[in-house]
Amino acid sequence: MKTALLFIMPLCVIAAIMIPLFVSLKRMKAGKPVNRKRSVIANVASFFGVLVVMTILPITGAFAEATEAANAALGLGDGLKYIGAALSTGLGSIGTGIAVGGAAPAAIGAVSENDKAFSKALIFVALGEGVAIYGLLISILILFG
Repeated sequence: MKTALLFIMPLCVIAAIMIPLFVSLKRMKAGKPVNRKRSVIANVASFFGVLVVMTILPITGAFAEATEAANAALGLGDGLKYIGAALSTGLGSIGTGIAVGGAAPAAIGAVSENDKAFSKALIFVALGEGVAIYGLLISILILFG
């Protein structure tokens, strides 16, 4: 029973978060007007509702056996290792988004004016993408090093 619950619970969480998106897409496909502000509010509300439910369930002991087994297997060092890996990947991806968000439009503008600037523009966009690769590499080294 516990194994089935541990398998079904993440699927229910994903479904609860995605329901407002599916409703909006269905309305758009049917040609009905979609209130985008209402859709975003519904999606944020469903996300935080799921967050609250997933926070309350471990407190009530619904997953006590799995939590105890995980706590016994992992120590403080392992937890800090996972946090470090998550931070290096997450912050590297955010940095890549900022870099590519500024470089890509400039590259498109430069290429539209001069076709010979394509290779130089591509280099600047690729340098921004490298930040994410470095963050992922650091995460792999932290986890398996």
